[in-house]
Amino acid sequence: MAEQAQYAELMRQFSAFGAVKRELGRMLPADCPSGSAAVLTLLERHGDMRMSKLAELLAVDMSVTSRHVAHVAERGWIDRSPDPADKRSRILHLTPAGLAQLDELSRRTTEMLARRLSDWTDEDVGQLIRLMSRLRADFDDCRYAPARPAPPPETDPSTRTPATTK
Repeated sequence: MAEQAQYAELMRQFSAFGAVKRELGRMLPADCPSGSAAVLTLLERHGDMRMSKLAELLAVDMSVTSRHVAHVAERGWIDRSPDPADKRSRILHLTPAGLAQLDELSRRTTEMLARRLSDWTDEDVGQLIRLMSRLRADFDDCRYAPARPAPPPETDPSTRTPATTK
């Protein structure tokens, strides 16, 4: 188990990670703020859903979810159709324009990460992905479960972080 000083440093790193998130947010198109990008991403990852499910996945209040949904619907990125099981509810689903917007977001994000991490090895990037996924899993965060698992990158066994059991 890590020492207290390591946990304190980890907390400092979490706080500093805000700068990374802010830069990621700055590269978003002006008409697609982070809340809108999250709506599109979750619909792509989890498929069509009710607003209540989206609010749960976003971990925000229904009123906040409604504002995000209205924003993306006004731009034609999603459709809201009646739920066949309950006509009072709406099912949200991506439109072709929404998929195109997601492609643009992915392109921008990939280019920015490639620039910022250009001096990282593929193994370094793979290790970061594995450790961040493990951290999210330990906090029971199901919102960002990969839609299709990527194959694990080949690693040198001498540099692997040993797994721990609970």
